[in-house]
Amino acid sequence: MALTERSGGIIGAIAEATRKLQRRVTKNKEPAITETPREPLRIPRDQHPISRSNLSPGTVKVLYSLKDAGHEAYMVGGGVRDLLAGIKPKDFDIATSAHPDEIRRLFRSCRLVGRRFLIAHVRMGEEILEVTTFRGPITESHERDETGRILSDNVYGTLEQDAFRRDFTINALYYDIRDFSIVDFAGGVEDLRQRSLRLIGDPELRYREDPVRMLRAVRIANKLGFSIAKESAEPIHRLAALLREIPPARLFDEVLKLFLSREAVANLQGLRAYSLFSHLLPLTDEALDAGEPSVEPLIRKALDNTAARIEANQPVTPAFLFAAMLWPAYAKRLEQLERKQGHAPPVAQVQAAEEVIAHQQLRIAIPKRFSIPMREIWALQPRFENRRGARVKRLLSHPRFRAAYDFLLLRGQAGEPGAAELGAWWTKAQTGSFPPVPEEREAEAAEPAEDGAEGVPSEAPQKKRRRRGGRRRRKSGNEAGGNHE
Repeated sequence: MALTERSGGIIGAIAEATRKLQRRVTKNKEPAITETPREPLRIPRDQHPISRSNLSPGTVKVLYSLKDAGHEAYMVGGGVRDLLAGIKPKDFDIATSAHPDEIRRLFRSCRLVGRRFLIAHVRMGEEILEVTTFRGPITESHERDETGRILSDNVYGTLEQDAFRRDFTINALYYDIRDFSIVDFAGGVEDLRQRSLRLIGDPELRYREDPVRMLRAVRIANKLGFSIAKESAEPIHRLAALLREIPPARLFDEVLKLFLSREAVANLQGLRAYSLFSHLLPLTDEALDAGEPSVEPLIRKALDNTAARIEANQPVTPAFLFAAMLWPAYAKRLEQLERKQGHAPPVAQVQAAEEVIAHQQLRIAIPKRFSIPMREIWALQPRFENRRGARVKRLLSHPRFRAAYDFLLLRGQAGEPGAAELGAWWTKAQTGSFPPVPEEREAEAAEPAEDGAEGVPSEAPQKKRRRRGGRRRRKSGNEAGGNHE
């Protein structure tokens, strides 16, 4: 694949399918995601494991503040789902009948964000809680683009309408702070028992409304160890290209959720199985398809190391992960510029990095706070090959040495030629021991055979030391002696 994005996009290829979808949407004021009003399943407190002690203090405070102000308030989504599945939630979301302006008046630490749908971020100490107003049903009045994606969605509704606007049944579970019961409108509790991930409503319509749901399907299924329901999985292959219509900044956040996780390797496999990965990291997908021996081990080990650090509660950085993901494309382009086009190594390194990152930014917007360290990690790799003199100490003192060294070890573990030997040398160098490099050992072994016939090196003639200003000194001395005569 060339390092330039093809123009035109995917709209023309899916125009006919889109027109059919639009006719179906406009024909029915209430799409398939809404149902006839019905009484939800309510699971009382003594029949489920969720307690207020499982919630963060900030979540409990916000729930009670909304309730005491006369609003309905529920914990919803992944927090309820994970607690029922026996997993510690990463964060907690709240759904309420209060409108955004009412939430802002209630909490001084509130900030409203979002264009398509307003969301209230309420800060409680170090915690930021996402509070959303109940969403209303989708009608023909919703603004959409040519692919069916909803562009504006600030329509508010009831608890039941909000439940059927959720993406998956297991995410449409609500914890009621009034009586501590679980409210289930969409059959999420049964799907949890069946370990099945199922979309609410018509899968194709729901994916077109928000293509990111395809990524979420892969991530949530792997996180919980669930299988994606057949009818929910079937459209993903056909609709994968819709990811190109999603803003690159939003896709960056979704990619971090996919790969900065314990299930990173499983997520990579799932994305490739459903043809999604090529629309996120096309150069990496191309490198994996090429079958180079070290490419897949490099990426897998990077993901495994990330998962291990997360498991051990150690910090992880997207810069290192993206450096590994894009390294095969960078190395390939660097070789083309140096060997085939004759560029000098420093020039080739800069150009290769710029081209690869620019191509990737078309799909995923990597912020400079990560792309700059990524480039530095790449740029330091050739410097590991120079192991002579003061350059060794200068590289050891480089602020990005540790990340670049870890990346060198990763390359060695993946089987890149020469990387393992370099990694072992620099591991010893950090202890203050500087073992001779292979070239020096070969030179030392070759010297006796070249110099002496008996294997004894011949001595070079000793150079005469030249005295500075000797003539001038002797001349002035003679003149001085002549004066004394």
